[in-house]
Amino acid sequence: MSVARNTQTLCWILTDGTVGMRIQCLGLAGAAGLTPLIKRIHPSFLLRALPVAGRCPGVAATAGGDPIAEPWPDVVISCGRRTAGAALAVRRKAGGTPFLAHIQDPRIDPKHFDILVVPEHDPARGANVVTTLGALNPQAPEKLLEAAKPWLAEVANLPRPLIAVNVGGSNKRYDFSPDAVARFIADLQALSQSSRGSLLVACSRRTDDATRAALAEGLADLPGVVWTGKGENPYLAFLHLCDALVVTSDSVNMASEACATGKPVHIATIEPETGRLAAFHARLRAEGYTRPFDGRLESWTYAPLLETERVGAFLAERLRAHLADQAGGSTR
Repeated sequence: MSVARNTQTLCWILTDGTVGMRIQCLGLAGAAGLTPLIKRIHPSFLLRALPVAGRCPGVAATAGGDPIAEPWPDVVISCGRRTAGAALAVRRKAGGTPFLAHIQDPRIDPKHFDILVVPEHDPARGANVVTTLGALNPQAPEKLLEAAKPWLAEVANLPRPLIAVNVGGSNKRYDFSPDAVARFIADLQALSQSSRGSLLVACSRRTDDATRAALAEGLADLPGVVWTGKGENPYLAFLHLCDALVVTSDSVNMASEACATGKPVHIATIEPETGRLAAFHARLRAEGYTRPFDGRLESWTYAPLLETERVGAFLAERLRAHLADQAGGSTR
């Protein structure tokens, strides 16, 4: 059961603008039955470097952005080390009453939070720690269906199967080099030919201009849609409309959202993964959610990866107990 949606349970989401982290917070809030108020903040260098400083008197929760003031929230949801200290500062300013639910390991003692949600490959453990395989997301089936409606006519006459291709981009640990992109495009061309289907390609905010141009040129003569940035992003629509997916391995969020559909997910390794990203993909393969992409379409089944609903139910249960405890204390 989830927390009833009403104005009596005030939920804040703290975000520094990082889209992937805000999406996880929205997913958790929705799964717990909460309607959140988003607080866009700019945590100071001190809080980003030393989150526990948020417990110290006089340390502000934000150096700019939305105001942090009464009425204080019943629950604060935050994600990533950069907002962990801000969450602690909000609770301190609010007299210690808000329930803190934090996503991703901030590398401080879990006891500072009421719930800490971390990937399985992170070391944090404890009675209040919930581990997940994959990232949380707010992409409920009804939301995907609504996003797909404007694209129904566009794909109606395309040859099936429809194969969504979700393309990310370079980050500090992962590089979309021109040679690697060229190999990826060659594999997509082979996929189009062998499957006799259509490619529904959606680039992300991180996809660089050179990769976008290479995809548009290399796939121009193949059936399908190549979206490289003009107009509204069809990413959610393609998740709903497709029969199978190809997802570049740079993004935990994209892979998690793909696996939540229950459709075959092929992971395209643009560059070899390392560290926690490699461990994440190894686990997805071992559990039967994904298979490596090698230019061919495979078919298999698995139970959709619904971590958001599971963690949301846990948050709702803990929050109900917290609020009941507070209500009981106020009458004593």
